[in-house]
Amino acid sequence: MAKKYELLKDDTKEYFGRTLYRIKALISFGAVVAGELGGYIETEKNLDQSGDAWVSGDA
Repeated sequence: MAKKYELLKDDTKEYFGRTLYRIKALISFGAVVAGELGGYIETEKNLDQSGDAWVSGDA
């Protein structure tokens, strides 16, 4: 199965001492278009690579 997003190592935020990485869609799924930027997550464990779940905006 192809990954649906990647973590952008050069687009980060610090939040309570934790580094959060912006996500970028690698494929289109649900209402998300390939190349679309999403919100910020700490690790891939925070957002499954399968299904239609997505973190939007600056979340």
